[in-house]
Amino acid sequence: MPGTRTATAQTSRRRTGTRAALLALPLAAGLLGVTAPAQATTSGQGLRPASLTCEGKGVDTGAEARHRAETFVRAPLRTVWSLQTDVADWPSWQKPAAPMTVERLDHGPLRERSRFQATVRIPPTPATPPGTVVITSTVQQLRYGQCLRWTGPAEGPGYRIDGVHVWNFVKVPGGVLVRTEESHRGPQADPGSDMGLETWLRDLKTAAEADPCH
Repeated sequence: MPGTRTATAQTSRRRTGTRAALLALPLAAGLLGVTAPAQATTSGQGLRPASLTCEGKGVDTGAEARHRAETFVRAPLRTVWSLQTDVADWPSWQKPAAPMTVERLDHGPLRERSRFQATVRIPPTPATPPGTVVITSTVQQLRYGQCLRWTGPAEGPGYRIDGVHVWNFVKVPGGVLVRTEESHRGPQADPGSDMGLETWLRDLKTAAEADPCH
């Protein structure tokens, strides 16, 4: 029936928005888009590696879901790096689909073994009650101005994903090439997800290029 189909479509859209809100964040971000297996391809910047790494460590190549994305940011490397590593300030320039907070669990500049936690409050849908997902991330590798890698779980009522997230920053003429790759393992891992990476990169590009200091 038309009414039933409309209600079903609305529910599907709400579920999609909820998934995107869950993990468009620090560790296991978002759940929208199409995932393609990482592979070596040729781009304007030359041969892309099969998988991104930081200090020789990459994502979980055996995970149920993986996604990789990149963008060119017309801003200095110091601006891009500062935005990306000031994790407590992410909510000021990211645009998640649900209310979130991010806090450092330690102090000082982001470094190896730094920990941070994102709390996402998920609004109710016709199919699910309101809830909270907590994403606790630990920086495993960091090379200043070049790369980051963190790991950790996203947990909530009936929800668990273990994520690995890698970022590479390459200074190129006119700006910075930002590359990121993420993997999800767990019952809710979605092989058809872009994990919020496309939106994250878009927001990072917008914030960095609008920074008056550059």
